[in-house]
Amino acid sequence: MSDIETLRVAVIGLVAFAGAEEELLLARGTDSGPDEGSPERWAARPLLAHNAEFRRQQVQRLEAVRRGETPPAFPDIDHGAKEVYDRCCQESRDVAAASRAATLALIDGVRRAADEDLVDPSRNPWLDGKQLWLQVVVRGFWHPTGHLGEYYLINGEPDLAVALQARAVATATFLSAPDAARGMAFYNLACAQGRAGTSSAALEALRQAISFNSQLGPKALGDPDFESLRQDGSLEALVRPA
Repeated sequence: MSDIETLRVAVIGLVAFAGAEEELLLARGTDSGPDEGSPERWAARPLLAHNAEFRRQQVQRLEAVRRGETPPAFPDIDHGAKEVYDRCCQESRDVAAASRAATLALIDGVRRAADEDLVDPSRNPWLDGKQLWLQVVVRGFWHPTGHLGEYYLINGEPDLAVALQARAVATATFLSAPDAARGMAFYNLACAQGRAGTSSAALEALRQAISFNSQLGPKALGDPDFESLRQDGSLEALVRPA
């Protein structure tokens, strides 16, 4: 395959991976509905409704790019806001169908995107120099798998969170995903390991994340998931070596 074909397959594969992990969560029947959660502790179905919304927004962006238009600007989301959680609860009644539809629509959007649009930031000035494929990975893979890992962590299942993110790393590696995307997968793994109390493993995963994607270093400095690494000084030593 050409480089662009390999890239497209990797992006599609990562989006599909996140969708499959959502299917696994639904199959477990972890909670009965939104009444089981709150803005501080999201239930599974509102969480998946939120993930589906993010994918639909990215689909709108891809469709606008194909038409040669500037897509709408979507506001930042405050995950702790009651109105955000309540809205996602209202949208969670048929979340399985919504999640699948959003995943398939995003995959289709990536398939139909022009090669140049995916990789050439100059064609889409609204991206502020970022590549379109990377935005798809953020919204279709990094963001949803991060939320899924968080769900397992806050519900007392750290082993599931770590296993999920380890599968994400393995998938990104198998797909020969670009370094920036592989770094994101390792970063989520490091976050899960840090929260699970395995500091040495978290430090090594974070080292891998930064080696693939140096922009993740500054993000790690303010990330509460790495509190243990911050306290022993290893985080500062990794991100800002002497």
